Amino acid sequence: MSAPANVLVIGVGPHTRLNHLPALAAAQDAGLAGTVTGVDLPHATAAAVEYGTPGRPRRMPVVPVEPFPVPRRNLPGAVRRVLENVVEQERIGAVVVATEPSAHLPYALWAMERGLPVLLDKPLTVHPGASTDPAAAQAIADDFDTLLDAYRTARRRDPRMVVSVLSQRRWHPAFRQVRELIAEVAEATNCPVTSIQSSHGDGQWRLPDELVDLGYHGFRDGYGKAAHSGYHHFDTVPWWLAAGERPGKEIDEIEVHAACTRPADFLTQLTATDHERLLPGLAARNPYTEQDLHRLTDGFGEVDVFLNVAYRSCGQVMTLGSHSLAHTTFSQRGNLHPVPGGLYKGNGRIGQETHIVQQGPFQALHLHILQTLHGDRDGIGRRAPGGADHIELHVFRNDRLPLGWERQRTLGFADFSLGSGPTAVLPTQRSARTCAVTEFLSYLAGGITRAQMASDLADHRRPARLMAAAYLSMARRWTDGRPAAPVVLDFDPATAPADDHAGRGLAGLGAAR
Repeated sequence: MSAPANVLVIGVGPHTRLNHLPALAAAQDAGLAGTVTGVDLPHATAAAVEYGTPGRPRRMPVVPVEPFPVPRRNLPGAVRRVLENVVEQERIGAVVVATEPSAHLPYALWAMERGLPVLLDKPLTVHPGASTDPAAAQAIADDFDTLLDAYRTARRRDPRMVVSVLSQRRWHPAFRQVRELIAEVAEATNCPVTSIQSSHGDGQWRLPDELVDLGYHGFRDGYGKAAHSGYHHFDTVPWWLAAGERPGKEIDEIEVHAACTRPADFLTQLTATDHERLLPGLAARNPYTEQDLHRLTDGFGEVDVFLNVAYRSCGQVMTLGSHSLAHTTFSQRGNLHPVPGGLYKGNGRIGQETHIVQQGPFQALHLHILQTLHGDRDGIGRRAPGGADHIELHVFRNDRLPLGWERQRTLGFADFSLGSGPTAVLPTQRSARTCAVTEFLSYLAGGITRAQMASDLADHRRPARLMAAAYLSMARRWTDGRPAAPVVLDFDPATAPADDHAGRGLAGLGAAR
C-alpha cells in the first residue's frame, strides 16, 4: 500500500460538507487519506470548516480563490497560482472537484494537466443557458470530448492516473443488484432491456420570491433539475441498459424529446396569491408582484423535465425510455423562512424515485424508494413505505420456462446491506457516496485495481450525451417557440484511455467498504 494521499477539495458548499467531508474523515481514520485542504470563493472561507467522525472532530483550512466567469476552459492565472501554491505547500496527491457544475471543466482540466488524480462530482459539466441556447446545450457533449482527450494525455504520461466520477448510484447495492439481474437474464435469453420507466422527485418547494432570490440549485443561470440530480438518471439508465446489450444489439443512437416546466409555469400552477393564502406572512415578505415574478424569471432554467427516449441499434429500437425528472414534487416543507445553510437537505426536501425495467417477456424489475421525513415515534417503521430508509425491489420472472426461475421475490433494506458496523455498505445514497470516495482513495493507495473501479470518466460518454440531448431538445423548443423535432445523437460508448481499464465491472464494491 502506498502512503495516503493528501486531498484538495475544490468547493466546500452544503453538499460537500454533508457528504464528501464525512467520507474523507472516515478515510483518514482508515489510513487512506492524509490531510484535507479546501478551496472556495472568499465568502465561504470566513470561518474554518469543521468536520470529522464521532469522537474525532477536525478543522479543515479553506483557501480563498476569486470568482471567474463561466463557462471557460482554462482557469485564470490568479486562480492557478493559488492552487499551485496549495499543491506545493500541502503536498497534494489527489483532487476532489465539487464546485457548482458550470466550473467543473477548468478545475478538472487543471488537475489532469498537473497529473493529479480527480474525483469529479456529477454532472461532468453544464453551461449557463443550456435549456434556452442550443449552442450551450451542445457544449455539454463537446465538454466530454475535451475531458476525455485530456484524460488520455494524462494517462499516457502516468498510467496510474485516474478520474472517477462521483455518480453514487453506481455504488448503491440495490442499483447494482438491478444491473446484475438484467445481465443474468440477457445472458440466458439474449434479450436486452426493452423498456424502462424512471422517475425522480426532489421534493423541493421553492416559494415565489425564493425563485428569484435564492441561488442554490436555482434556475436563473438557465439550467435546473437536469443538471443536478437529473444526471443520476442520465447515468444510471445507460449503465443498466449496457448490462443487457448483446452482440448485434449494442445501442448506437438515441432519439430524445423533452418537455419541461420553468418557474413561470410553476407560478401559474401555484400563484403567488395561492402561496400567500397557504403561508401567512409571505405577502409581507414578498416584494414582487405576479407580473414582476413572471418578468424576472423569464428565460430561467427547467424546474421539471420529462423525456421520451428511443434507444436504437442500427436503426432499430432496442429500448423505449420514459424519464421523469421533477424538482417540484411531494414535500414536507411547512416553514415560511428557509433554513439558513440547509437548502441541500433542509426545508422539507425529500427525494422519492421509482424505476420499472422490462426485459421482453422474461423479466420485470420494480425498484421503489418511497421515503418521507419522519420521527421514530410516529408509527412508521424506518424501512417501511414512508420511512426514512425505505427501499424495495420487486423481481418478476417468467417461471414457465425451463430455466429454474422464481416467479416473484421482493428484496428490501436488509437484503441489500453488506457487512456490519462502521464499514457496512448500506442501501442509502450517503453510504454509496462514501463507497465512491473510499474506492478512489483505495485505488490511489494500491489497495484495488483499476478494473475494480465503478465509475471511470471514460464510461460517462453516454450520460453526457443523454444530458446534452435533453438540453438540446429544451433549448430548441425555447428558441422555436413550439415543439421541435426530436434530437438524435450517436450513443456509442467511449473508448477507454488504456487497455487495462475495465470499469464496467461490479467488483469494486466490496473493496470500497
